[in-house]
Amino acid sequence: MSIQLSGICVYPVKALGGVKVQQAVAQPEGLAEDRRWVIIGPDGRFISQRSHPALALVSAQLRPDGLTLQADGFPDLDLFPTLDGPRRAVSVWNDEVSAAAASPEADQWLSDYLGETCHLAWMDVDCRRPITSSGGQHGEQVSFADGYPCLIISEASLADLNGRLAQPVPMNRFRPNLVVSGCEPFAEDTWSRLTIGEVTLRATGPCARCSVTTVDQKTGKISAPEPLRTLASYRRHEKGAIFGVNLVVEKPGMIRVGAPVVATK
Repeated sequence: MSIQLSGICVYPVKALGGVKVQQAVAQPEGLAEDRRWVIIGPDGRFISQRSHPALALVSAQLRPDGLTLQADGFPDLDLFPTLDGPRRAVSVWNDEVSAAAASPEADQWLSDYLGETCHLAWMDVDCRRPITSSGGQHGEQVSFADGYPCLIISEASLADLNGRLAQPVPMNRFRPNLVVSGCEPFAEDTWSRLTIGEVTLRATGPCARCSVTTVDQKTGKISAPEPLRTLASYRRHEKGAIFGVNLVVEKPGMIRVGAPVVATK
């Protein structure tokens, strides 16, 4: 059976909607443009769809010189990375880093949308976040993703799950970076390394799923308890309900949709 890379998705701002792309550069911290921006509260802690599901309805469109934030009822806001501006302390789970502040305009736009004070920061060259989860190795870095640079899920795994659900869910419930076709359900669980073109990725273990999987990415509404309840009924792990596999980029380079994937166990 021939495995192919059937989809690539980046999430420019952590917690906001994803952007499907046909190609991406796999960098040590993750795919280029993936989760390099983060929304934080006044205390510096990251804000996600776990507590603010309506963030699913905000899109961050990529531009050559930055991003454009879009949401119904709000004017488009262009974001430009600043090189010498102020900095903000950012906390993502147990990690704390110093990141570049976006702009007062971005802070106000997002605060108006959420109805509470928040700020936007981005990962410039001076912001380095080591992988502190158990699957990381010395010197490896990650963006503002939860723990690891990339997440992969196979189309067959989603089909298996949907066959058990009364209402099927789309792949975007699980927010993967890489989607593959041409393998058996949950084959990705058994892979230790992947080669996609010139890129090599190392599997670090299964991804434990949280309540974000119950957020409808089209409506910003919670559909609990599914699909998390069904996942927990047959995909239990010491970490909880699992779906997808976390990856670390060992050899950077370009990846493209349609490329063959060589998986080793």
